[in-house]
Amino acid sequence: MTDGTWDSLPVKLHESVLSTLSELQFSHMTPVQAACIPLFIGNKDVAAEAVTGSGKTLAFVIPLIELLLKRDEKLKKMQVGALIITPTRELALSEVMQRFLDKFPELTQILLIGGSNPMEDVEKLKAGGANILIATPGRLEDLFRRKADGLDLAGAVRSLEVLVLDEADRLLDMGFEASLNSILALLPKQRRTGLFSATQTQDLDKLVRAGLRNPVRITVKEKDLVPSAVQKTPTRLSNYYTVCRSEEKFNHLVAFLRQHKHEKLLVFFSTCAGVEYFGRALEVLVRKVSVLCIHGKMKHKRNNVFAEFRSLTSGILVCTDVMARGVDIPDVHWVVQFDPPSSASAFVHRCGRTARIGNHGNALVFLLPMEESYVNFLSINQKCPLQPMAPVKDVVDVLPKVQALSLADRAAFVRSMRAFVSYVQAYAKHECSLIFRVKDLDLASLARGFALLRLPRMPELRGKTLPDFVPVDVDTETIRYKDKNLQKQRQKMLRERALAPPPPRRRRGFVGTESWSKQKTRKERRRKTAAKRKHQQDDPEDEEDKEELLKDTRLLKKLKKGQISEDDFDKRVGAAPEDTS
Repeated sequence: MTDGTWDSLPVKLHESVLSTLSELQFSHMTPVQAACIPLFIGNKDVAAEAVTGSGKTLAFVIPLIELLLKRDEKLKKMQVGALIITPTRELALSEVMQRFLDKFPELTQILLIGGSNPMEDVEKLKAGGANILIATPGRLEDLFRRKADGLDLAGAVRSLEVLVLDEADRLLDMGFEASLNSILALLPKQRRTGLFSATQTQDLDKLVRAGLRNPVRITVKEKDLVPSAVQKTPTRLSNYYTVCRSEEKFNHLVAFLRQHKHEKLLVFFSTCAGVEYFGRALEVLVRKVSVLCIHGKMKHKRNNVFAEFRSLTSGILVCTDVMARGVDIPDVHWVVQFDPPSSASAFVHRCGRTARIGNHGNALVFLLPMEESYVNFLSINQKCPLQPMAPVKDVVDVLPKVQALSLADRAAFVRSMRAFVSYVQAYAKHECSLIFRVKDLDLASLARGFALLRLPRMPELRGKTLPDFVPVDVDTETIRYKDKNLQKQRQKMLRERALAPPPPRRRRGFVGTESWSKQKTRKERRRKTAAKRKHQQDDPEDEEDKEELLKDTRLLKKLKKGQISEDDFDKRVGAAPEDTS
């Protein structure tokens, strides 16, 4: 399937839709648009799989509007004609839809997303209604249950013409299957349904069978330069990797961003804490550039940050995988992956934020020396070839400046510790554990790369000495918050802690009063006693012995499962504790 002009479609589009496409500078259709739009307008259910950045949004927005305009009866204020379910709460889809609806004032839309008070959405719907709902599954399911608050959403969707499941594979990845099933049960069966995703899975096939009637399946892939190979990233994407040690990564990142400060870049980190820590540092280190941060734990601020970055012509957005899918940001020149994502599919989706809808773009991933085999893995597993990038020039050591930020403000020091701990924890959960092995991490080099003042207390460091990491010669307890309110709260907490009596020591058996070896000997003896009684079950002397044996066996099982304490076991079995005096 090749692309073409909008006039070449076998169905004629409304003049206002064509003029809006012209204003948005979409002169040609992409293959997924050319395949889906005629079928959708022609009252066919569609299940479309296409690579990220291929123009799937317009492939359902245009037929959705056309189908609502062709209705015999005009939709009333409280009648919902179209429902789009999306996994993320970003505003891009709503903005694209609004550009078309500006030409059709008779159609209205509303965005229903989490992170705000649901009663606000209830009141907005009751007051103004909406013909098109764009919603996340959790919020939509909640609103369907709000009949007691005067909202009859189930009644409003009786006039539904079109249902779209956007980024359907991610909807399932995020655990929304139960919510989707309950929502589908409330929708009228006579409707057009479109399911759009970047990948097809078995769970997705179940959703297709449950929500679509005899769907037309459309798969649009891009051919790589290698014959018969199918590439999952856009062909106009230049995909690079660079290898450097943990303590050099951030220095190289800063040098790279300084050299591309007049472009628009996304910089991905693996955790929210990493975004908070390194994002604040980049605000200081990369001057005369707008540096914004966004991650999943931001609620009300997220939409504002996202909208601000979309409006910029150049700048840096430091983010987690919350920005990897389902969002459209115009003119992104570079996608930089400081941390490789937890899954190979997320790697492809991150790269897909650039080189969208026929544009050129670039992507770069930073790898540690022990991670270099990830390049071959991506080439085979995701059909995503990478080429080495020439070493970044003019790299300077900025880590002392980052340490100075932590010394000057306790908030920065706390962020550094959280970022380090969360990175190691995320690394341990990596999907590709054969390559990303936490036991192979050079924790001393990593701590230097995070510009830590000292090592945090964490299980992965318990019992380890890292002679290659030298903590800064300062008592970190004396570091003050720059924020006066935070400093007052900390001082109050320290005073209360100093005045509070020490907590009573919990006695569990003789833990803390005798050596571990004696505790182990006593425990083993008790267990052997119970086990001996269990083996004597074959030849009990009388019914009373048999009952006692069964009782002891049950108690032994409860002890092993942690359902009773060792003291309780001692008392019930009748084993006398050792004299430790």
